[in-house]
Amino acid sequence: MLHTLIVGLGRSGRGLHVPSLAKARAAAPFLFAPGPLLGLDPAHDRVDGVRTVGSLEEAARLRPPAQTVVHLCTPPRMRLEMLRDLADLGYRRVIVEKPLALDLVELAGIARLRRARDLELNVATPWSASSLTRRLTVVRRSGVFGALRALTVVQNKPRFTRSLESTSHPTALDIEVPHALAVAVSLAGDADVVSADLSDMCVEGVRMPGLGAARVDLLHQSGTMTRIESDLTCPTRERRIVLEFDTAVLTGHYPCSEADHTAQLAVAVEGRAPARSVFADDALPAFLRSCYGRYARSWPGGGDLTAQIEAVRLLAEARNLCAPGTGAREVDSAVGA
Repeated sequence: MLHTLIVGLGRSGRGLHVPSLAKARAAAPFLFAPGPLLGLDPAHDRVDGVRTVGSLEEAARLRPPAQTVVHLCTPPRMRLEMLRDLADLGYRRVIVEKPLALDLVELAGIARLRRARDLELNVATPWSASSLTRRLTVVRRSGVFGALRALTVVQNKPRFTRSLESTSHPTALDIEVPHALAVAVSLAGDADVVSADLSDMCVEGVRMPGLGAARVDLLHQSGTMTRIESDLTCPTRERRIVLEFDTAVLTGHYPCSEADHTAQLAVAVEGRAPARSVFADDALPAFLRSCYGRYARSWPGGGDLTAQIEAVRLLAEARNLCAPGTGAREVDSAVGA
């Protein structure tokens, strides 16, 4: 049975991980040690269901690090430094909020630390544990509709208030796009960025560079073309994925908020009546149960860390295309590391 320490009790930690852990603990109590969760965040000292601590050292005194899973929900700029502090105290099992790193240099540093300290890392991109993603993966692997020719992901939602209040994510590429990149890699294999674009967010006379909309086009080694679009100025919410096969088009809709945990999948095959299904898809609790299950068995395999690492590389490529002149420095530094 494993204890829990949440580092960072902002939107991700308090708003997503805490309630999802409550569901996971209720569904699989044998995986979780009894008692309250531990939480660390100087800006949030009172969170329901969480016993807050003042330092990592205090947390390590209260619960043994070797039997604790850390949820690292701090802004992505602080990843490597915080992982090093956790490793120094004996923590090995860490679930990291996406993205794993902001650039190739930080990714190389995390890779070195992971090897040196034998860290077991998972990245919290719930789409990898989504029921919809699993169904799409089964169809793609079966080959029943032929080859996967094109993949499109649209992730739209208004994010004006949070963008004004927080600088934790530097561009629109870092907010919704990592979910889609990991799924695209899982479905269609390794890829390269063909093109990328960012637009600004403007609200009440304030302009926020790069936080409006993002677009990334990929060419996979399999020949599949992927387009990912995310508009954080859109007045409506949508998380849609479209897979175009030789003989069918599959259109899926992921849940858009905590208000409803159902997904939808439509299958259109020429010469047949279209089919549509609606099913439960509460992905983050399912993802956490999967992680804790692997940690409890001391079996680090079975996650999608490889896809997450590839997603960071693709994000770095996309950023470099959106900010010419930075690519060579980043890549050279990563290779040297």
